[in-house]
Amino acid sequence: MTDNVLSLGSVPLHTQLRDVLRARILDGEYPQDSQMPSESELGTLFKVSRITVRQALGDLQKEGLIFKIHGKGTFVAKPKTFQNVSSLQGLAESMTGRGYEVINRLRSFKFIAADKRVAERLQVAEGEIVAQIKRVRLINREPISLEITYLPKAIGERLEKADLVTRDIFLILENDCGIALGHADLAIDAVLADSDLTQALNVEAGSPIMRIERLTHDARGQPLDFEHLYYRGDAFQYRLRIDRQKGEQA
Repeated sequence: MTDNVLSLGSVPLHTQLRDVLRARILDGEYPQDSQMPSESELGTLFKVSRITVRQALGDLQKEGLIFKIHGKGTFVAKPKTFQNVSSLQGLAESMTGRGYEVINRLRSFKFIAADKRVAERLQVAEGEIVAQIKRVRLINREPISLEITYLPKAIGERLEKADLVTRDIFLILENDCGIALGHADLAIDAVLADSDLTQALNVEAGSPIMRIERLTHDARGQPLDFEHLYYRGDAFQYRLRIDRQKGEQA
């Protein structure tokens, strides 16, 4: 198959076209944020029907490689940074090993009275003083997430002088505080950016935001670190592998 010629074989034409376009996007021939050729232009270029083109573009849109703007056309999306969540790791711990620079912008560190939700999750009395840390996480100098962390007061006091700009809280807890981490419970949903998220993440109001609620326990099973993580929906993915566990057949 030459660059612009699709073969009449067992592989459907729209699949061949999808693969060619994907390769051109990943190779940079179609740079991010650039406008793709129109459906008509692609049909002429590859000598296929508009239906074939639409199927190929539809597949690429599902993969997150392109996006459409009504009345303007199809554009190449910015590749999303991703974190695998098959193990309990902080963002920097996960990303720096893959060549990304992760730094933090500390927005606030203060001690507050725990509201009902925070108290329940950390298993402290409502109104008890806890530490609250707000950080914007930047990957390759671009704001990706807003992280709001709650910790018991005694642990928070030990983090006051820690390097929260370049280090993950998990590593500080383990290496500086000598606390062995055990497991975390996660809940993931989606919200729209409010004024605080708009400012923190440099997105437009109403932009899609992935919200993760994470409760980390120590090795003894005691709740230790309660967080709300707000990730830009246009720039980040959580990835995980799930194996099927077959039970006994009825």
